[in-house]
Amino acid sequence: MPDIVKIILAIVITLVIVAPLVWIAAISYRKKVYEEKVGNAEDKAREIIDEALKTAETKKREALLEAKEESLKTKNELEKETKERRAELQRYEKRVLTKEETLDRKTEALEKKESKLSVKENELDKIRAEVEELHDRRLQELEKISGLTSEQAKDYLLKTVEDEVKHETALLVKELESKAKEEAEKKAKDYVVTAIQKCAADHVAESTISVVQLPNDEMKGRIIGREGRNIRTLETMTGVDLIIDDTPEAVILSGFDPIRREVARIALEKLIVDGRIHPARIEEMVEKAQKEVEVMIREEGEAATLEVGVHGIHPELVRLLGKMKFRTSYGQNALKHSIEVAHLSGLLAAEIGVDIKMAKRAGLLHDIGKSVDHEMEGSHIQIGVDLCRKYKESPIVINAVESHHGDVEPETLIACIVQAADTISAARPGARRETLETYTNRLKQLEDITNSFKGVDKSFAIQAGREVRVMVVPETISDADMVLLARDLSKQIESELEYPGQIKVNVIRESRVVDYAK
Repeated sequence: MPDIVKIILAIVITLVIVAPLVWIAAISYRKKVYEEKVGNAEDKAREIIDEALKTAETKKREALLEAKEESLKTKNELEKETKERRAELQRYEKRVLTKEETLDRKTEALEKKESKLSVKENELDKIRAEVEELHDRRLQELEKISGLTSEQAKDYLLKTVEDEVKHETALLVKELESKAKEEAEKKAKDYVVTAIQKCAADHVAESTISVVQLPNDEMKGRIIGREGRNIRTLETMTGVDLIIDDTPEAVILSGFDPIRREVARIALEKLIVDGRIHPARIEEMVEKAQKEVEVMIREEGEAATLEVGVHGIHPELVRLLGKMKFRTSYGQNALKHSIEVAHLSGLLAAEIGVDIKMAKRAGLLHDIGKSVDHEMEGSHIQIGVDLCRKYKESPIVINAVESHHGDVEPETLIACIVQAADTISAARPGARRETLETYTNRLKQLEDITNSFKGVDKSFAIQAGREVRVMVVPETISDADMVLLARDLSKQIESELEYPGQIKVNVIRESRVVDYAK
């Protein structure tokens, strides 16, 4: 037991002594190892730092070299640009110097010329002064010799010459005028009298009514229809006023437009013969009558050209001539007047010795503008000229049309002949009535005023101008608009038209629906 304790104590003592030694040895070893590692790390760090410094130095040198190269390149470019600018400036300087030298030379030349001119001006002034002095001396000498001043001498000479010239001119003009008047008046009278004697024309005055005979008085009731629907339809379709009064077996058609009156007359006569009088039949007969009147217009135009003996006129001009049958001027039928002027022009042309056919042609067409002057803007002369140009009439005819009222100077004898023939035809007794023309013009103006309003389909002046019947487009004008339209029409008529009494404005709006049974 004591041995074991000794052993244990020996072991403990040994451990106590050995453990610190081992621990110190371990610490020393670790320290040595750490110092070796630290030494190696410091060496490596120094190596890395040395390499980094070497690399940095190398980069620095490269950067310095690149910067030097760039600066050299920039310097070279700047030097090159500077040289170019310098060369350009030198060229400009040379040009400026050249121009300055040129300007100096020109300035010197101008100064020399100015000096020469000033010398010449001085010389001219001296010469002018001498001339004026000589002129004054001459005038003084002349005044001394004549006893008159220069102004008195001028006035005397001018007055003497003027009096002599006036006297001689007056004698010559008077002599020539008397001879020309004697011969011209004698010949003109012979020509006019001969032409009038050879041209026999009817003395006809147009009226504004037409009378249609009825087979019996019972027909009046059928024409009026139930509640007046037949007569209302006929008046609406034709624009003519039907007067059914106590006159036995007759109906009076009243209207200022002869074409409408003729359409109404033909349609009414057809309805009387047919016997079936109702609104649909009336519309059918009015359409047929309009076609018949159109055919009649063309036939009348052809008949007029045949009667006068003028051929080769454009078909549209022939139609317009036929339309003049239904046109009056101061109560004189326009077509008959044109035919009469054509005959008179031909006779006067034969007496004078110019182209007879051309004179007749110009006489026949001289009032052609009247056929459409109520449909187009402008005077009948300008419209006639435009129509003749449009349909390729000769310049002689165009000038005759343009100058037959003296608006333009006549360029040919034919134009003068047409002027004379027109005057003869219009001036003969019974040829014209101004009252009727004024009346029809007023009715036409009344229709023009109403037709100018928007939404108006057509309008007719009836009852001798005491009423105007206005048909409107139902899609455009409503029932409420009709009241305003009637009021506006009345105000417009009052402001633009002069008329006796009062005018009834009758606005009609009618809607229809048509279908067919198949």
